[in-house]
Amino acid sequence: MASTLKPVLLCLLFSFVLIFRLSSSIQHPLDHLTPAEFNMVRTIVKNANPSTTTTYNLTFQYVGLDDPDKQAVYLWQSNPENIPPRRAHVVTRLNKQTHDIIIDLSKRSIVSDKVYEGSGLPILSLDEQGAATELVLAYAPFKDSVERRGLNMSDVVCSTFTIGWFGEKKSKREFKVNCFYTEGTANMFLRPIDDIKILVDLDEMRVSQYLDREITTIPKAEGTEYRLSHMKPPFGPRMNNIATVTAGGPGFTLEGNTVKWANWEFHLAFDARVGPIISLASIYDLEQHKYRRVLYRGYVSELYVPYQDPREGWYQMSFFDNGEYGFGLTAVPLEPLNDCPANAVFIDGYLANQDGLPVKTSNALCIFERHAGDIMWRHTESQLPGDIREVRPEVSLVVRMVATVGNYDYILDWELKPSGSIKSGVGLTGVLEVRPVTYTNADQIKEEAHGTLVAENTIGVYHDHFINYYLDLDIDGDANSFVKTNLVTKNNTNGKTPRKSYWTVEKETVKTELDARILLGTKPMELSLENPNKKTKVGHPVGYRLLPGFFTVPLLALDDYPQIRGAFSNYNVWVTPYNKSEKWAAGDHVDRSHGDDTLLTWTNKNRPIENKDIVLWYTMGIHHVPCQEDFPLMPTVSGGFELRPTNFFEYNPVLKVIPPEQVPWPNCTAKCVGFGGLLNLNGPVKLN
Repeated sequence: MASTLKPVLLCLLFSFVLIFRLSSSIQHPLDHLTPAEFNMVRTIVKNANPSTTTTYNLTFQYVGLDDPDKQAVYLWQSNPENIPPRRAHVVTRLNKQTHDIIIDLSKRSIVSDKVYEGSGLPILSLDEQGAATELVLAYAPFKDSVERRGLNMSDVVCSTFTIGWFGEKKSKREFKVNCFYTEGTANMFLRPIDDIKILVDLDEMRVSQYLDREITTIPKAEGTEYRLSHMKPPFGPRMNNIATVTAGGPGFTLEGNTVKWANWEFHLAFDARVGPIISLASIYDLEQHKYRRVLYRGYVSELYVPYQDPREGWYQMSFFDNGEYGFGLTAVPLEPLNDCPANAVFIDGYLANQDGLPVKTSNALCIFERHAGDIMWRHTESQLPGDIREVRPEVSLVVRMVATVGNYDYILDWELKPSGSIKSGVGLTGVLEVRPVTYTNADQIKEEAHGTLVAENTIGVYHDHFINYYLDLDIDGDANSFVKTNLVTKNNTNGKTPRKSYWTVEKETVKTELDARILLGTKPMELSLENPNKKTKVGHPVGYRLLPGFFTVPLLALDDYPQIRGAFSNYNVWVTPYNKSEKWAAGDHVDRSHGDDTLLTWTNKNRPIENKDIVLWYTMGIHHVPCQEDFPLMPTVSGGFELRPTNFFEYNPVLKVIPPEQVPWPNCTAKCVGFGGLLNLNGPVKLN
């Protein structure tokens, strides 16, 4: 019992210390809005729009920080007395119009209020989605349809689905409501009532279209449950509870929202649209005795999920999880010891509801040191006397959030390493989007099923995930260049050796945006951002290179409507000149947009990018062909990428890392070291 309580008590102690630090800190220009600031924004906007008619309707769709100008932030860093204006960006709906509002929080006044005239519509609020599902559940024709199918109304739940754009000149603000039958299971998405079409007009909050089609099969509940308390024997393996925490508290400090760990310092913020934002990431250089800039700002800009069933009822299923639903809005509380390890520290997230009031998401983010048993570096020199061996264990710092967008859970990680690398990863888990069918065996299927039969009467529909990252790298300064290092094969023509060929590198500094569009995998190359104005002692420009993880290209026709909107997936790599207004790869307002304000349209300007303040956009993707192991709940599929220093340091930056203290270790016949400074509350692992 004592060993179980120790990690919990230590976690609480760490949290109290960090809460004290948070409350006593000075506000940073990139800090997310506080609850008091959300309330201030609400008051200012409502006072500027007094209710004068019975049709008055004001809703808050998004409230977040209006980023200060980059140079103003850097000026503040060098002299904290130069405080940039603190502003909020507010998106509202008022009398069926979208307003983009900028508010000066220090002056408590509206700087600008512009009606958005573009094709897209703003992010959906959680409140209006809830109101729409309640509306459908109370809708008399829907109740009649449920009764006609012999279903219990009390076991019916509904969820909201955006419907995209398919060539119409003007789109209403409406979405589709799909309903599910939960009798016998909590896994609602695997029991769709797939034969009723319901559209809801959000501005008028009414059912705008209702169609009860031919009654189809509802997949059975058996075998869909995922709650352990509802499982029946036999059970799987029991996982060991090895809780490792640092004896002296967290290995990092949190001053306000600034994190300091090992040789890293960065700012962490939470946003309703994109979730975690990493800013001002700098690394300490032992040789230069100073912090050096690496990443000014990084976050997931958009996530595009097109489904591949073109038939009625399914063709509209293409989602933009950031721009339509919001990663921050859909962030879920993280569970200690399961979502995050025992040494994690948790941070709450705040956002505005539809009425503008602040809402807290408890434990929205966690930060922890990862001790994965990996090796930072090692070498054995057995040919010299004494059998020389040097090894350093890998320890990294992780920032994590989980967003549950409908049926999918997305695990977002930012990982920083002492070597200077920044890794970003996405884990995909949750429940498949399925279509009910009459088939009980794959041999019965003679038509195009657009998916995999993962269980009786259940097709897991083919789909894609394209995740785009905004990476504003400022490598030792904001004047950088994008460099392709092409690996090319050469014939050996010197005739002095029998070798016929070799490969070498040809470096190319990219001049404009169009030349920076890259489909990975077409030919061998390395991609990097370099600072041509800063060089190492031996003459190389300092830089960071992109090490891609999984990547893919879209298979839809480029003129298909979902792909026009998701055009940022046309290429894996893009580079743009820094522009404060170009933040989101699918545009400012994505719901029902026409694809006329995207990364593709911006880069068509073909602006110069050499030796400029530039932004790297990286899109990784996966074609998901469901299989039976994805049913009834999908084991996590993970992917990511790495930003790795390339001639940034004069030599290996972790060469002088101090190894752990040597401690006795059971069943280890060689010279053994343990994790000095770490406490394993369950004792050392015993091997049989």
